[in-house]
Amino acid sequence: MSAAAHGHHDLGFFKKYMFSTDHKVIGMQYLITGIIMAFLGGYLAVKFRSQLAFPELALLSGSEYNSSVTMHGLIMVFWVAMPILVAAFGNFLIPTMIGCDDMAYPTLNMISYWLFLVSAFVAIASLLIGGYGGAWTLYPPLSANMAEASGGGAYVIGKVPGLFSGGSLIITAVALEIIAFLIGGLNFLVTTINMRAPGMSIWDLPFVVWMIDLAVVVFMFSVGPLVAGAIMLLFDRTLGTGFFDPNRGGDPILFQHLFWFFGHPEVYVVLFPSMGFVGEAITTFSRKPLFGFKKVIWAAIVASILSFIVWAHHQFIAGIDPHAAVFFTIFTVLISVPFAAMMFSFIATLWKGSIELTSAMLWALGFIITFLFGGVTGIYLGTLTSDVVFHDTYFVVAHFHYTFVPITIFGGMTAIYFWFPKFVGKNFSEFWGKVHFWISFISFNAIFLPMFIPGTAGQHRRIAGYTEATFPAMAVEPYATIRIISTVAFWVLFIAQVIWIIHMIVKFYTGEKAVKNPWKANTLEWTCDSPPPHGNFATYPTVYRGPYEYSVPSRDSDYWPQDEKG
Repeated sequence: MSAAAHGHHDLGFFKKYMFSTDHKVIGMQYLITGIIMAFLGGYLAVKFRSQLAFPELALLSGSEYNSSVTMHGLIMVFWVAMPILVAAFGNFLIPTMIGCDDMAYPTLNMISYWLFLVSAFVAIASLLIGGYGGAWTLYPPLSANMAEASGGGAYVIGKVPGLFSGGSLIITAVALEIIAFLIGGLNFLVTTINMRAPGMSIWDLPFVVWMIDLAVVVFMFSVGPLVAGAIMLLFDRTLGTGFFDPNRGGDPILFQHLFWFFGHPEVYVVLFPSMGFVGEAITTFSRKPLFGFKKVIWAAIVASILSFIVWAHHQFIAGIDPHAAVFFTIFTVLISVPFAAMMFSFIATLWKGSIELTSAMLWALGFIITFLFGGVTGIYLGTLTSDVVFHDTYFVVAHFHYTFVPITIFGGMTAIYFWFPKFVGKNFSEFWGKVHFWISFISFNAIFLPMFIPGTAGQHRRIAGYTEATFPAMAVEPYATIRIISTVAFWVLFIAQVIWIIHMIVKFYTGEKAVKNPWKANTLEWTCDSPPPHGNFATYPTVYRGPYEYSVPSRDSDYWPQDEKG
């Protein structure tokens, strides 16, 4: 069967690029939207980091600072990490890596993206009218109160008070985004289960497909309480109900449970795809199969299950029963075991491998190094006795960014550099790719590693300015200098991403045409043309071997093109 059998014909611009049902175009839409939102979130960070470094300049008012910090967190989690790591690369990779022509439900796939785009516009609208300044976790009773802390104000439209306030809009945006990803995630699972190439068993699935699908399963089972909580919170704000407002008989701690039952598994929703990207790069550029492939998959499954019973370690100072806190401490420590096994698998794969330090490989190695900092410091915050001391300090800020930045930037850049030749069809500059890595790696560590010092000293987060008049203990050295160092390093990191996007745009138009398989990888997407045509494969493949058997010549000319065997 050939691509011509799809009955493909020339389409107009809007049908081809805007309202396309081709999974590759939809993947690119998610990727571009996520990158645009990343620069928006980064711009907000530039604003509040500058305020922290130079509080005497009063660059932001208190409400503007709160709104910038809150919207930065919400944008980076919901409109950057999820669309890029899960939706974009899930669309790019699942059909091409399992040997099929498209998603199981192409039209539903398109609807998923457009619903996500609407949610992004609603989030931007929230920001434009002042945003919401009560922290990205949306905790009530502040978030349930119409006199919210924001840069704008509470608006009254008709008889529905507050429906178009910054807080109400961002809650609505989160709900829309979640619905979009539920639709897209179901599509990923159905496609993987029902549309694999002949001969491809479940254990022949590439590592990254496993990781993306596990992320979808975790998302689907964890997101229900947050949707319910968001709707209830929106009702509190607009209809006068009192689910979370103690003045009306509600319980604000209930929302914390609903939020973190999703919020902690959400870390693994974005972590699993990144670990998949890193695993693909390491196996390819070490020329070795992934060490303990099946055991790593089982470790990820165990971690997925454990992720649902550790959420309350975010609530140790919220007044929960100390006996329950001990339970959550134990399982928080336990969940580190499967992830440690996965990281050791990556290291064992590197051991005695034929390592090639390409740009993608550098980003993968950077992920391993930086994420280990996040994992180790997470043990402290997952333990009741130390979390009581570190809670809401810059220790938490440093830890959180040592998990999410490696996941989003280092894992995401691993994927972009690894698959850019395949899905864009152009080669990039390895020199500029390596320059981008080293500037980002050094500046990232210069931002967040020093933050552990004021964090252990008790510097509280979400404070707009540490001055002699307001917080004299934190206004002295070395803490003031650390804030300046972190801010300057962030400016460098942000500029590095601007250089990177310019480089990628230039190569999109002027780069040399990429060959089918520049990395000599073994998974199915590398047998497509670069970029893959409509329908992906000229002749659909039959699979006879695992995806990482680098030393075994292919027995199927469709799986490994004759002119690229070796």
